[in-house]
Amino acid sequence: MLKIVVCVSGGGTNLQAIMDAIDNGKITNTEIMAVISNNAHAKALNRARNHNIPALCLSPKSYPDRAAFNEAFTEKMKKLSPDLIVLAGFLVAIPPAMVDAFEGRIINIHPALIPSFCGVGYYGLHVHEKALEYGVKVTGATVHFVDQGMDTGRIISQKAVYVQEGDTPEVLQRRVMEEAEWVLLPQAIDDIANGRIPLPKKNL
Repeated sequence: MLKIVVCVSGGGTNLQAIMDAIDNGKITNTEIMAVISNNAHAKALNRARNHNIPALCLSPKSYPDRAAFNEAFTEKMKKLSPDLIVLAGFLVAIPPAMVDAFEGRIINIHPALIPSFCGVGYYGLHVHEKALEYGVKVTGATVHFVDQGMDTGRIISQKAVYVQEGDTPEVLQRRVMEEAEWVLLPQAIDDIANGRIPLPKKNL
């Protein structure tokens, strides 16, 4: 059984997609141990509680500085000791110590086709605003492993989504979610849970 912790900052639509996929059997051999958000008002926490999943808030604002938060966040994750950490719209940089501790065991969903529209500053609606501004005809989403860089880890899977005439950032964001993110992330978790994508041994 793959034990996962899902980290999310906002509405939790990707979290919902994961929970739904577990419920309907599209993800097997997987259990969500906890959901962590940096935002106490995140709808994702309510989604988790409604699913009887422990929901925790760890906010940098609750600590004297980022170093203290990073240490507390890393220690909490080590205590939970999941097999896999899933970043599902998590807008906080993962502490380097956590990346080291869970090397090869953290995955992220990014709402663009990496290496396009990624890196520092490319998150949430900004990604789709930039894609439309640039005039691309195809965008999409990427699931990748997390390393010490920003959106630089090894790519697991990608799915293309066509930009349509008259798209707004909000409309494009929704289409990328529905056609790519909510498909790719559950599939990646199921692939990992069933050994089609191997994980390294725990080094905790």
